[in-house]
Amino acid sequence: MSDHDSDDAARECMIRLREALAEHGITLPSLGLDLPTFASIYLTPPLISLGNCNVKTAAQLTAVLRTAAATTAR
Repeated sequence: MSDHDSDDAARECMIRLREALAEHGITLPSLGLDLPTFASIYLTPPLISLGNCNVKTAAQLTAVLRTAAATTAR
């Protein structure tokens, strides 16, 4: 079974990611915890599943990431 602290950290990270995306008007409907790794008997941290999105959402995400990268590069 996975470590409770890792589970909490993954859940909190997923929530923060959802909130950060929402600040840019981006919603990934299937964003969530990857259940097989969340329920795994191995001591590996759970994965966050970004899921699928449509082309419009992918384009929005690309634009936000490129803008952030350009700002960081300055």
